[in-house]
Amino acid sequence: MQAIINGITMAYDDSGSGPPLLLIHGFPLCRRMWHPQLNKLPLAGYRVIAPDLRGFGDSDAPDGPYSMEIFADDVIGLMDHLGIEKAVIGGMSMGGYALFNLLERYPERARGALFITTRANADDEAGRARRLQLATDVRKFGPQVVADAFRQVLFAPDTPAERPKLVEEVCGWMVANDSRGLAGGLLAMRERKDYTPLLGSIRVPAMAIAAEDDQAAPPTALGVITAGIPGCRLCTVPAAGHLANLEDVKAFNACVLEFLESLQKDDA
Repeated sequence: MQAIINGITMAYDDSGSGPPLLLIHGFPLCRRMWHPQLNKLPLAGYRVIAPDLRGFGDSDAPDGPYSMEIFADDVIGLMDHLGIEKAVIGGMSMGGYALFNLLERYPERARGALFITTRANADDEAGRARRLQLATDVRKFGPQVVADAFRQVLFAPDTPAERPKLVEEVCGWMVANDSRGLAGGLLAMRERKDYTPLLGSIRVPAMAIAAEDDQAAPPTALGVITAGIPGCRLCTVPAAGHLANLEDVKAFNACVLEFLESLQKDDA
């Protein structure tokens, strides 16, 4: 499906009916990463919406600028387009950074928040320098340089050898992205603010989903989020990496459903 949101064509999937769950993909990915959730969670009575952020997947990739504010505004714009006043919103990795921004500026639009294999802190200087260099390289050489840089870090250490087809599928998503979107996403992540001091001000129900073998956002990073947000609970997916939702669909979906069902009980 497609909609014009804030001047761009935004692609999204919308599956099922019931209380809405909106899932924001990570970098350098697209909404296709959520296909196990789009297939399974509606069976439990939920509506699952997964957009391609601007610059990624089938959404338009303007020259820029890109920022977490713009990503958050686009998500809110899509919710407005769909007539959704409130949703549980989940963000994986870069999607989590956009979620922090959204919660700061539009807290009334979130029924709950899922922080998925992400972190609250900003990049250090070395990280900022790496983002800038990779943004320069992708503009010069194309998406393959990003896929090469992220191929290993997205998975648990044993996954590439044990599940090569999954790795190849994900690499296909990465290289299909527009270089402008990849560069824009890198610079948006580079410039994101540190939300660690603001965790205590988040008042929506929240869960952090960690992955035991995550090489990009280790469980300690999710522990910081859990400790900082009042009432936030932690669910850890064992023996999975950064893409826990693909590496162990059953365990990941169980975390999400536990959270969604707790909100339904609160509303009852």
